[in-house]
Parts: sequence; C-alpha cells; structure tokens
Amino acid sequence: MKQPVKAYPSPGKAPDIFYNTKICPVRNLLGQLGRKWPSLILCHLSFGSHRFSELRGAIPDISQRMLAQSLRELERDGLITRETRGGVPLRVDYALTPLGESFIVPLQAMMNWGGKHLGRVEVIRRAYDAETNVKAAG
Repeated sequence: MKQPVKAYPSPGKAPDIFYNTKICPVRNLLGQLGRKWPSLILCHLSFGSHRFSELRGAIPDISQRMLAQSLRELERDGLITRETRGGVPLRVDYALTPLGESFIVPLQAMMNWGGKHLGRVEVIRRAYDAETNVKAAG
C-alpha cells in the first residue's frame, strides 16, 4: 500500500519551498501583494479601470510617489495594465488583467477576515501595549 504524502516534513518545520528564496511564494508574491498599497489599489481596480488621479483620490493617504511605484510593480507582475490614450493631456487608465482579477477572491477573503476580527485584534493590541508599558515602567 502506498504511503500518504506528508504535507509538512516534520512538526515545527515548514515545507522546503519556504526555505528556497527563489521560489518561495511568500517572498516572491505574497510579500508584495499582502502589503497595504497594492492591496488597496487592486481592490479599487476590481470595480473597473481608473485613472491615476482617481486612484490618488480614492486612497488619500498614499503619496503620489508610492502610488506610482506600486502601480509599476503591479504592472511588472502582470496584475494590471496601463493604457495611454491620446489627447491633451494624455489619459492613462489602469485596469486589472485576468491574472489580477484572479487575486480578487483571496483579497476579498483577507478583507472579510479583517472586518470580522479587527475589533478583537484592537482589544488584544491595547491589552498588550498596556502590559508592555507597565513592564517598561516597572
């Protein structure tokens, strides 16, 4: 009888893929996509294409430089497209690619988890901070 394949090599050790920096999905994709700005940009683009200024207005706490950098990274990864249209001034629209659209379901799951647990996490953070402040003062 064939032995079942173990999902994890041993207790307390992650699969080998996580130790290979070239192919680790967390290091190569999720590390960027899980950051605040790319997630917010992708979320807004899930409702349709937007111009740079529209994204800037929709995410008021992002700097112009960070928005431009994040858009370039998302375009480089093939998650969004950048379409320039003629006119004065030029119009540049950003939209999700099919690959970018495929990330919306897991992104929505993360947002749902955050919405469900944010209050609880905030309570835990306050308790941790209060305990840490007491220890530091004592």
